Amino acid sequence: MDINLNSTKKILIERLSSLGDILLSTPLIRALKSINPALQIDFVLREEYEELLVNNPYITKMFKYTNHKFEKQIVFNSILDEQYDLAIDLQNNLRSKELSRVLQCPVIKFKKNNFKKFLLVRFKVNKLKNAPQMPVRYAREVNNISLDDSGLDFFTENEPNKSLLKGDNFIGLCPGAKHFTKQWLKENFIELGIKLESAGYKVVLFGGVEEVNTCNEIEIKLKNALNLCNTSLLQLGADMKMCNAIYTNDSGLMHLATAVKVPVISFFGSTVKEFGFFPYNAKSAVLEINELSCRPCTHIGRKSCPKEHFKCMKQITTDTAFQSLKQVVL
Repeated sequence: MDINLNSTKKILIERLSSLGDILLSTPLIRALKSINPALQIDFVLREEYEELLVNNPYITKMFKYTNHKFEKQIVFNSILDEQYDLAIDLQNNLRSKELSRVLQCPVIKFKKNNFKKFLLVRFKVNKLKNAPQMPVRYAREVNNISLDDSGLDFFTENEPNKSLLKGDNFIGLCPGAKHFTKQWLKENFIELGIKLESAGYKVVLFGGVEEVNTCNEIEIKLKNALNLCNTSLLQLGADMKMCNAIYTNDSGLMHLATAVKVPVISFFGSTVKEFGFFPYNAKSAVLEINELSCRPCTHIGRKSCPKEHFKCMKQITTDTAFQSLKQVVL
């Protein structure tokens, strides 16, 4: 769909979830605003992700999607009142389609490459070898507009935790991920933390409510770790900025770390770069076992290893992880 963005006045972007996917849309938002500074860009997302964009200067309004029928209708009515010239559906699932159907404007729908992902996961037929990263794919749907090199955006006005103002040798550990097969072993994070402390670094633990127990267990095994798990996203971003580098799984916090311009070292197990979710335009090192014929076994993650060996994560050693710090920290 060819759209004259210079004459467009109002655009609605639909990306209801999740943390990483919403952050990966920010280069497109910035590019649209660069093309037409007078453009009103509004965004609809689930309430739990509001903090990702609440301070974004390129966003005019945000609408909080809900599954509650009555409240959802109120949100839809407010959206319809805006009389958009264009909608960009980056979610393209049943929930976003429900909104797209009632919009009285052209709707650009993101193409997900589901069949190609299926071929790669199920039969290891790789039709995604040259697939660009997700922000570039988003931009291609909208007149194939060019993106700058500034990476992802995340804006926070929060002050960092006071404990982070007492030094400058912090390394972050983010041990969580939504799915088991995307999680490097907890025991490895502990061993890595011990190595980092021995090398003079101060370890900082990050995560959401789901990672509280894991972060607590890691903290107990380390001498002087700072456990900042389960803060708001705005506070998390402010705290992450104080780190020299952050170790993450293939998770939303990986994208948050890159959005606040901190170097990342990321562990990739059951997923691969062809799906488009490697650290985007960031100083980074990705640790993965490319020789395994069973990778990828999923494009989103699994509750358990289908081969029952979990070599994709177990074979990434703590020595490799520790040495990779040299690639991102001078």
